[in-house]
Amino acid sequence: MNIATVISTYKTKLTERIEPFLQHSGIYHILFWLLLYLVLISMDSKELGLFFALGTNLITIAFFILIVYLNFFYLFPQYLQNKSLFWHLISLAVAATMVTPIKSFILYFVYYDHPEKRSFILENQGFFFLSFFFLGVGSSIYNIMNEWIKGQRDTSELKNKTLQSELNFLKSQINPHFLFNTLNNLYALTLKKSDLAPEIVLKLSEMMRYMLYECNERRVPLQKEINYVKNYLELEKLRQGKKFDIRFKLHGNVEDQKIAPLMFIPFLENSFKHGVNNQINDGFVEIQLDIEKDNVRVDIENSKAPTLPSPSGRKSGGIGLVNVRRRLDLLYPDNYVLEIENNPNTYKITLELNLD
Repeated sequence: MNIATVISTYKTKLTERIEPFLQHSGIYHILFWLLLYLVLISMDSKELGLFFALGTNLITIAFFILIVYLNFFYLFPQYLQNKSLFWHLISLAVAATMVTPIKSFILYFVYYDHPEKRSFILENQGFFFLSFFFLGVGSSIYNIMNEWIKGQRDTSELKNKTLQSELNFLKSQINPHFLFNTLNNLYALTLKKSDLAPEIVLKLSEMMRYMLYECNERRVPLQKEINYVKNYLELEKLRQGKKFDIRFKLHGNVEDQKIAPLMFIPFLENSFKHGVNNQINDGFVEIQLDIEKDNVRVDIENSKAPTLPSPSGRKSGGIGLVNVRRRLDLLYPDNYVLEIENNPNTYKITLELNLD
């Protein structure tokens, strides 16, 4: 590898480090150095005069900036690669040792009319060295804190993206399950040339609009979710006719509450799957929704046969209840209660949610 290639590679790496720095935190660094410069001037202006203090402290600030950004752009990245604190401290000490005599020489020349200042410079080389060294250590601590904060932020963003992807996956499983069942019912009605088929298509289109265009948010208005449930029940009533008893009760007022979308449908699907089983003569499904300001409770009870028939043929669906438990854990951690009562002739779920 020739010298030109090495220089080009180094310039590329340096640019990659400088650009993010300037974009995100450069203004804060400029303000910090400007404030420090003004503080140093205010301390020396009375003794040396304003004009002289401006010049000498500009030199001091320039060397402070040199040691800090030498560490920021070169020494600290080397530390991140090697993970050796000992060698990082050694490198800071070497840098401080190299910078100290250069600054001292320049200030010694500037203070040609101030012999007491020249004596102070010669007698306090150790102080200059320590100021540079601890300034470098301080900038390393600052960088370590920044790296930790960045790591925490990246971890949090990754976790949120992972959770959101999982939620989208779980929700996508719920929707096809419902559609599969509904389309099967619609297909059966069209074979019978039932007059109910057009009304079912209309109800289904309203529900599809809700699922496709309004369920992409993390929370949706509770009123819209209730309307979705009502449409679902109306669809079931149209499909079932008067063979089964379907009751829906709503207590409380819906105001500005919001809820995760499609939380109730898996339970409703399950209740109709078993509550209107062919083996049941007087099947029923009863839904009661109680709404308070920050709380919603739903009770869904259905009849069921003492022994359910064995599934025949290819099994479909059956994933809703598993999904809704997982969604509850992700969306309402420690803010929900789910109880299931599986009796010989009835099946009941009670879900309480503390709304956001």
